[in-house]
Amino acid sequence: MIIVPVKEGENIEKALKKFKRKFEKTGVVKELRARQQFDKPSVLKRLKMEHAVYVQKMRNTEE
Repeated sequence: MIIVPVKEGENIEKALKKFKRKFEKTGVVKELRARQQFDKPSVLKRLKMEHAVYVQKMRNTEE
């Protein structure tokens, strides 16, 4: 359960923004979308490898 402390006289939009930020950090929506479809382990491994190559290229160009 997400608890967002609201100060006296605080704007409701600000409190809602805090709630949304905390909710996003929990990763519930991300996990839900991942569970909607099944990906084979080989596909996940390939995507992970592609991401690692991309990150490595970005770090090399940074230097």
